[in-house]
Amino acid sequence: MLEIDHLTARHGPLTALEDVSLGAAAGSRIGVFGHNGAGKTTLLRCIVGAHVPAAGSIRLQGQPVAPGRVPENVRRGIAFVPQGHNVFPTLSVEQNLRISGLLFDLRFMQDVLAIFPVLRERRAQRAGSMSGGEQQMLALGMALMTQPKWLLLDEPSTGLAPVIVRDVMRKLRHVNETLGTGLIIVEQNVPATLRTVERAVILKSARVVHDGSAQSLADNSDLWRWF
Repeated sequence: MLEIDHLTARHGPLTALEDVSLGAAAGSRIGVFGHNGAGKTTLLRCIVGAHVPAAGSIRLQGQPVAPGRVPENVRRGIAFVPQGHNVFPTLSVEQNLRISGLLFDLRFMQDVLAIFPVLRERRAQRAGSMSGGEQQMLALGMALMTQPKWLLLDEPSTGLAPVIVRDVMRKLRHVNETLGTGLIIVEQNVPATLRTVERAVILKSARVVHDGSAQSLADNSDLWRWF
C-alpha cells in the first residue's frame, strides 16, 4: 500500500502541491494528468524522496518514506524514471543494467531481458547509439533491476513515435501483470495512458480535481474540460 496524506510541496514561494491525499493498493496502475505546472512531477519526486514536502506524509507499506533519502527509498522498493533518456550513453546495454542492479540481485537481469527482448539483442551495444524508443526500454529495464514495488514514470512517451509509444505502454502493462509492480505514470499523452492504467488522477493548480476509473475518464465526451 502506498499512502499519500495531506501532502503540500513548494518550490520557493510557489506551491506545487496543496493538501494532496491519495491511497493506492499494491500493484495498482495509476495515470496522473494535468497541465504544465500542475504538480505532477513534484508528486513523483516527493514519493521517491527527491523533493522534501512542506507538509504531509508518504508511507509505503505503513512505513514513512524518508524525504531527501532517495537511495534508501529505492532500496525499499520505489523506482523513478525521470523524463528523458536516462541511460549511461557511453556504456553498453548490459553495463547499464549491471550498474543499476549492483545493490540488488544481478540474476534478475535475465527476467528484464525476457521482458525487453530488444535489450538482449543489443546487450553489447553502446546505449547512446540506440534509438529513442530503445533507450526508453533500457531506462525502464534499469529501473526494474532494483526490483521495485512501485515504478514511477515521468512522461515516458516524450519524443517517441506513436507506434513506439504503444509498445512502451504494452511493456509497462506486462511488467505490472507479470511482476506485480505498481505503476504511477505522469503523461501528456492522455489517450495512450488511459488504455494502460486502471485509475486516473487529474491535478490542477496543485490540487487533485479528479480521481476515478480510467475507463470513466476515457468515456467522458468532454475530456479536455479538465485541462
